[in-house]
Amino acid sequence: MGTAERHGTPGRGATAQMTVPEGAEASDLDIPADASRTSGEAGAATRAAREGSAERRTARHETAPPRAAYRPLWVEEPAKRRRMPDPVRTAAVRAVLIIAVTLIQAMVAVLCTLAGSWLAFPMVISSVASTVVATWGVLDVWVTRQVWNQRNGVVSTPSSTARALRRERRRARRQARSVARAQERIGRPGGAGQLSHS
Repeated sequence: MGTAERHGTPGRGATAQMTVPEGAEASDLDIPADASRTSGEAGAATRAAREGSAERRTARHETAPPRAAYRPLWVEEPAKRRRMPDPVRTAAVRAVLIIAVTLIQAMVAVLCTLAGSWLAFPMVISSVASTVVATWGVLDVWVTRQVWNQRNGVVSTPSSTARALRRERRRARRQARSVARAQERIGRPGGAGQLSHS
């Protein structure tokens, strides 16, 4: 312990005796009074430090500005245009890739021409061929779109006048059908309109 001194007894080097100085009163049998006093002071200091940190934390929370509400990383908005049909989309991607390769070939041809390289002539020829293919790719997008529209139809919203005209035509057809049915019923022998002979 902190205040206990270890003394060797004369003649016996292996044994040791614990002596407590006079005036030290132990609050417990095993713990000297000074040790218990220092541990109590340390506990009080720790408690005070904890309370102070808690007060500081609450003061910080009170003075801190209020947090903004949770906001997602992105907001989904409805698409302004409808998604392209799959065949048209495929043709458009193919055309964009062909155009990109054509532009790269044209740039390489220009650079080889400026450098005086033997590769300039083959690159110019291949650029011309790629230009033809790129033109075909763009036309392919247009043709594919037209074909898809013809096969699947264009979604159109009829105007209110056309809808009203169709409704009137339908009503007139229904009336004509009901009149024709009534005429058939009257003309049939034993029908509701036939007079009975007594």
